[in-house]
Amino acid sequence: MVELVETVLRDAQQSLIATRMKTEDMIPALDALNSIGYRALEAWGGATFDSCMRYLNEDPWERLKKLSAIDTPIQMLERGQNIVGYKAYGDDIVKEFIRLAVKNGCKIFRIFDALNDIRNMESSIKAVKEYGAEAQGALCYTISPAHNIDYFVDVAKKLKGLGCDTICIKDMAGIIRPSLTYELVEKIKDETKMRINFHTHSTSGMAIASALKAAEAGADFIDTAISPFSGGTSQPPTESLVEALRGYADRDTGYDMKKLIELKRYFSKVLEKYKEYYSDKSLMIDSEVFLHQIPGGMLSNLVMQLKNMKKLELYEKVLEEVPVVRKDLGYPPLVTPTSQIVGTQAVMNVINGERYKMVIKEVKDYVRGLYGKSPVEISDEFKEKILGKNWKDMIVNERPGALIPPKLKEIREEAESKGLVKKEEDVISYALYPEIAESFLKGVPISQSQNNKDEGKNKKENTARRYKATVDGKTYEVELL
Repeated sequence: MVELVETVLRDAQQSLIATRMKTEDMIPALDALNSIGYRALEAWGGATFDSCMRYLNEDPWERLKKLSAIDTPIQMLERGQNIVGYKAYGDDIVKEFIRLAVKNGCKIFRIFDALNDIRNMESSIKAVKEYGAEAQGALCYTISPAHNIDYFVDVAKKLKGLGCDTICIKDMAGIIRPSLTYELVEKIKDETKMRINFHTHSTSGMAIASALKAAEAGADFIDTAISPFSGGTSQPPTESLVEALRGYADRDTGYDMKKLIELKRYFSKVLEKYKEYYSDKSLMIDSEVFLHQIPGGMLSNLVMQLKNMKKLELYEKVLEEVPVVRKDLGYPPLVTPTSQIVGTQAVMNVINGERYKMVIKEVKDYVRGLYGKSPVEISDEFKEKILGKNWKDMIVNERPGALIPPKLKEIREEAESKGLVKKEEDVISYALYPEIAESFLKGVPISQSQNNKDEGKNKKENTARRYKATVDGKTYEVELL
């Protein structure tokens, strides 16, 4: 039997309504969700932690506690050394975050690193195992000269060696072909003997076909979204995959369609509440993703940046520039934070009319090795172009997390001195998002309203830097996307 992971409470709503679903709209569906028999509900992590405080005036820890009151396990997406932020944190903060997440009810941690550098996943995996939860190691799927079946199987073996309980094939751009899905699932299962979770997006239109092939090849778990929140940049529809697998040898989920239809009707009403964040464009099939491999959320950010500069006509040029920058940087998979780094540098290149005339700090840090090891070695010529003639003295070969000194004690004292700590979780909220958490914990509105659509004024903390680009004598600000 194939078991499904329902993503409506996290990835699906993050993909289609900018992570704006409130906890109050999740709670009424919990009993129905619990009755289906899902393997898990992916309901926390990713951008939800930030979004709860920044836009919804909610405590992400309280959301987790409320959602975990049911029997179906709550699963989260954890960005390795980046946790749920956009930069690397010290091992002490990683460990404390995991401890508190388990304490508040998280049962399964899907852990990934944007570069598939398992050194950036070690601390998280170790902590999850220490605190008795399930560690699911994720492979970020991408297409490049370096990324083939053997590459991904090798990463899976290394994750098994680190103690992961299950493996996830994470296709964030929705570009994995059905035939390759079958081959990859089959080979990883054969060589690791581990249970596999298949995750994809419907961006390219291949998701349901690839999900079926994953099931045929023996995938144990597949991510889907209840239909109102499925399709486009989200996951394939739960109901469709359930019906497609019905009567299919030992692959039938056994889920009750009547119960799924009840869920569908409920979330159709929920979607109506968030229509202002919902774009028909996010549901369109995007065949260009096969070339640029940019996840859906990243595309909307590119459009926003160019619209703000009144340079939307450069959109196609930016899409063409992304693969060039990606190649120069050693073919990183495009997922947080590498998608933001590559995308922003591509915008800068196009806006300035010259490649790397202005290099953003994050690209310099990436080339130095502060984000981890690139899949393909970056050329010495490019390192010199980005870092200068003394580039050899700037390269870091150690595990990036090992370079970050312990700061939890210092952060706790700082938060307490500001009167922000009412419970131990508040310290970690402050550690991850100091400005946002301080405003939230003091009860100060972060924006004029949760419905503020001026995303350009709400930069992503801990990454957001503003860079100036000059076009035709006029200066524009470009933020890290």
